[in-house]
Amino acid sequence: MLTVTLTGLALIAFAANSLLCRMALGGELIDPVSFTSLRLLSGAIILVPVSQLVAEPRPALERIGSWGSSLALFGYAILFSLAYGSLDTGMGALILFGTVQATMIGSGLRSGERPEPVEWVGLVVALGGLLYLVSPGVSAPDPLGALLMVAAGIAWGVYSLRGKGTATPVWATTGNFVRTMPMAAVASLVAFSWAHVGWGGIFLAVASGSLTSGVGYVVWYRALRGLTTVRAAIVQLFVPVLAAFGGVILLVEQVSFRLVVASILVVGGVLMAIARNSRSRSAASAS
Repeated sequence: MLTVTLTGLALIAFAANSLLCRMALGGELIDPVSFTSLRLLSGAIILVPVSQLVAEPRPALERIGSWGSSLALFGYAILFSLAYGSLDTGMGALILFGTVQATMIGSGLRSGERPEPVEWVGLVVALGGLLYLVSPGVSAPDPLGALLMVAAGIAWGVYSLRGKGTATPVWATTGNFVRTMPMAAVASLVAFSWAHVGWGGIFLAVASGSLTSGVGYVVWYRALRGLTTVRAAIVQLFVPVLAAFGGVILLVEQVSFRLVVASILVVGGVLMAIARNSRSRSAASAS
């Protein structure tokens, strides 16, 4: 039950991140590199004191986070922001989450995980619902934007995979955010001449970094301890649907028949994919 709760909270945070990014970059309130740098900086600032308060054993200094995970985190954050400069929301979501599934499920298969047929069927149904949801934007995408979003999806998949074995998720996430600071500083210097920052963009970047990224990623790392690699990949298909309904509530976007049907397909497919595995584990525990 704890894993289900934590997973749900993490997915809500991911969807909120998409909304905050769309509000900031879509409204041209801030440039992508500045948004990313402020997002990562505010995440580090909030996590450092939080890590001092949690009941987790403190690892040795050199083991708090890792450069590999921080590189994946920074890569995802910067590529995600840059890609949305030339892709619409629907196409970006399709490319991002499709790539995440391929990355994580491929890794799970290589490590010996073997999803049951019903899990594959559920995955196909959920992906079909996602494709239906974003199909108005499915045309020839901007090649550079598509490439950037594919790279962002790979980076997020790698970051999630590296977090599965983390025994201290708060310390690991804190260390990863802090280690992105030199990367963010270099990116900001390179893109300084293109920077434009407004107070609204600053507020949205800080909210994204401190709450939906910093705290949200801690929750996700903790949830990963109770998920298989394949299931961790599949449940993230909830995020585009949550983001779409968030747009309806917060951005006054209209509820469409397409959104309702696609949501039913995605939710039904994900539940189909994970329910059989849950029943099997319950039966095994009972025996």
